[in-house]
Amino acid sequence: MSAEGGPASAGGSWRVTLPCTRAEAEAIDAGEIDDIVLMTTEEVEDDRERWRLDAYIEAEPDADLIARLRALAPSATGVEPLVRALADEDWVTLSQAGLEPIREGRFVVHTAAHPADAVPGGRTFLIDAGRAFGTGHHATTAGCLAMLDRMADRPVAHAIDIGTGTGLLAFAARELWPDAAVMATDVDVAAVEVAHTNAAVNGVERIDWVVADGALHDTITTRAPFDLVIANVLAGPLVSMAPELAAIAAPGAVLILAGLLDTQAEQVIAAYAACGCSPVETDQRGDWTVLKLAAGATRYVPDRPFDPKGRDGWALDL
Repeated sequence: MSAEGGPASAGGSWRVTLPCTRAEAEAIDAGEIDDIVLMTTEEVEDDRERWRLDAYIEAEPDADLIARLRALAPSATGVEPLVRALADEDWVTLSQAGLEPIREGRFVVHTAAHPADAVPGGRTFLIDAGRAFGTGHHATTAGCLAMLDRMADRPVAHAIDIGTGTGLLAFAARELWPDAAVMATDVDVAAVEVAHTNAAVNGVERIDWVVADGALHDTITTRAPFDLVIANVLAGPLVSMAPELAAIAAPGAVLILAGLLDTQAEQVIAAYAACGCSPVETDQRGDWTVLKLAAGATRYVPDRPFDPKGRDGWALDL
């Protein structure tokens, strides 16, 4: 392993860094190694393969600990971990840097290291970093929260959160529409498990959890149509899933789509326009855009069967 920095402080604080993928980051339980803070960070926007795992430790890591960290990021096999002595820096502060509470309308999202009070009439959610994608600190997730908050007066009876990650957006839907039936799905089993745990931590009940790729799962299609469809994923999947998401939307339903760069918005809008959906509102944050679309006045029916082996036939060039 390689090392950098000067001698450790009296507290002996260290950081170990390894590359990882988004899937590996979502599968990591931030508390699975005692006395260590694990953080995952998106290194390259919109790239599932370019993430980073940082472990903050109070003592110099030994070979056994390095091996346990390597096991969390199998994609980094053969890569030397970067091990750094943090000198006089506070390792807990470093590990949680940039993760101060997020406030979007009535919602406040915070980590355990940065507790926060709810706004009057609002709701706090505790979502620790490193457990799955969607802590509220990424512009796309924060933008979705803001978009949901602004449509609180609209009646919603059936909602679905596709690619739920931490579960945060499903929690927001449950808070805004307490009588609605809410479903949350993710292609990753670990992400669904994390979201279910987060729901328990935050006292959120009555969400139906489904492991599913897109919206073709029988449980989803049986429950359709939905009058609110949320999908905070990536531009490519959003485009390729356009027909199946439009097909589960009720006439006039709201679709909130995120995970796309502003340069990709036109192609995402075009994919859904071909399925009868029209743009209503955008929320741009830096390089990222959140779209609010309205489904057509009649329910969309695809003009050809879905390809059970994939969605390439529907995809546009991104």
